[in-house]
Amino acid sequence: MSAFQLEPWLQSRGARVEALLADRLRRVEAAPRRLVDAMGYSLLAGGKRLRPVLCLAFAEAVRGGVPGKAAEDAACALEYEAMAILAGDALLTEAFALLGTGPEPRRAELVSRLAHAAGAVGMVGGQVLDIAEDRPAEEAYLTRLHRAKTGALLRAACTLGAVAEGGTPAQVEAAERYGDAVGLAFQIADDLLDVTSSAEAMGKPTGADAAAGRHTYPAVLGLEASRARAHVLVEEALGAVRTLEPTPGPLAALARYSVERST
Repeated sequence: MSAFQLEPWLQSRGARVEALLADRLRRVEAAPRRLVDAMGYSLLAGGKRLRPVLCLAFAEAVRGGVPGKAAEDAACALEYEAMAILAGDALLTEAFALLGTGPEPRRAELVSRLAHAAGAVGMVGGQVLDIAEDRPAEEAYLTRLHRAKTGALLRAACTLGAVAEGGTPAQVEAAERYGDAVGLAFQIADDLLDVTSSAEAMGKPTGADAAAGRHTYPAVLGLEASRARAHVLVEEALGAVRTLEPTPGPLAALARYSVERST
């Protein structure tokens, strides 16, 4: 059996996300043109689109086919959240308007889950932990910080896809465990790349964390222990979705991709 080809799959799903975002932005065409242009500039600037891609991947796995409109709206709303700081409150509130508009009863749960992931115990709370002047050099603190700051929305990306397609409690729990493990693995890999990669390879300056005196996984655990921790997390993610994806496909490939960037 040939290995799943992640790159072409990512390209096709990324293109689908771009098309969905452009389509959903038409909902606000009645707004002042300058505001619409600013929202579009932020929203359609490209990027990895990992959160919406994960959302659609879990929706596809649960549905067993092309995701429905609720899952597509959830994928777009996740990306609105990620870009909201750049375009202000307009994208933030439109994310919830988009997610809450539709006949599917489960949209209320989608809104609740996204709000929880973005708020005080999620992304916002994690940002506060990140800028604390007295943050300790402890793995437990780093894990708490990153599970909230970046992990909460990534977990939401996975669970929203499953919930949108009527996933069972076991499927939603599997999505949450997968998202939690991949989110932390991805962060550890980023920390490793900041230490071991070059600015040319990364496409951005490296060494910023050390220069700013920020504690990272390599600084607290060491390079090899950080790599080992990331690989354990990937195995946890793979185990979580083994029933949902019996034949390794996009979910397994994305889990491995989260750390293979740093090796």
